[in-house]
Amino acid sequence: MSNPGKERRDHENYEEYWPFTLEYSNINSQKFLTALKIIKEFIDENINRLLEDGYSQPLYEELQRRVHEFNPKMETSVRKSINQYVKLGFVNPFGKRYHKDLEDYLTAVTDDKRRIIFSKIFYGNSNIQSSWTRDDPKKGHVKFLIKTLEKVKKLCKEDILALMRVDIDTVNEDYISREALDGLVDENWDSDFIDRKYNQLSHLRGVLGRLDDLAYVTEYPHGDCLMFTEYADEQFPDRWRHEGRDPYLQNRYRRLLMQESFEALGEIQCMVSGNTGECIASHMKPFSRCTEDEAYDANNGLYLSEEIDAHFDRGHISFSDDGKIIFRRDFDGNKNSFENFQINSKFLNEKRLEYLDFHRRSVMGNE
Repeated sequence: MSNPGKERRDHENYEEYWPFTLEYSNINSQKFLTALKIIKEFIDENINRLLEDGYSQPLYEELQRRVHEFNPKMETSVRKSINQYVKLGFVNPFGKRYHKDLEDYLTAVTDDKRRIIFSKIFYGNSNIQSSWTRDDPKKGHVKFLIKTLEKVKKLCKEDILALMRVDIDTVNEDYISREALDGLVDENWDSDFIDRKYNQLSHLRGVLGRLDDLAYVTEYPHGDCLMFTEYADEQFPDRWRHEGRDPYLQNRYRRLLMQESFEALGEIQCMVSGNTGECIASHMKPFSRCTEDEAYDANNGLYLSEEIDAHFDRGHISFSDDGKIIFRRDFDGNKNSFENFQINSKFLNEKRLEYLDFHRRSVMGNE
């Protein structure tokens, strides 16, 4: 006699889709943050063994015990709560490392800053098909979805459901067109799949709605559709793409600098002049010479007025470790209007000083 339950599970195991479930859906909740902190501290304590041994069942069991001690649940729920941080991109499989912005996420003083950091992590490092015990080579699902959104302008429920069945390794571009997506919607409108994956679809849509600069807008007859809060064409200038910049990550870089200025000064200002006009998210280590981590690291940035950025970008000016302005001999501006400028001390953290040293030596000094 056949076992319908087993047949159903076998079918689910072999069909292609993006498996995505969460134990804690509120990324700002105390449970979410505390469990993440427990995992980070566990990795810090055991990093040598995690790196040397690869997957370790005893270590994994110890981690489960700690998470269960904080929030007693069934064993499957404890594993699910750990695995969600791998899927979201905070932690790599087997606990071999965690995202460099994880500490900033945990210590963020506002939900706005946490939202921007989360968007950067989820977009760039999410690992939907992996878990603590499994490192799946297929990565980049969220980046693929967001780049598709850039092209098609909106993603309704049926669009996201269709995307969840795309094998991204078989797609030539890093997005699909509206025409191709509509074809997938028609092909995959499978009520049985919708019923079986309702929770996973809901979890993915819920997290996407928490990303910076994205929101759901109700459109008849589709219901809530995911859109950029501003048109992607306006948010992501073509020159960014021509320069090799990832538009979504570049905008998170810019937004983090704006948020840092707001939190330190009470309003968004140039970090040097204090002016509130249009500013540039400037790089100390030039983008063209950065690794990806450096390129979108807000510590590598200063939020500068256009006039100051023009001179800083060319290396005609730089700043000392105490923030005071330094002029190169070929500075061609009006020194009198610049000489009292300095970086506000609230922005001079240790990591930023390292990038600033690079700017003095290699941009201003042409090293």
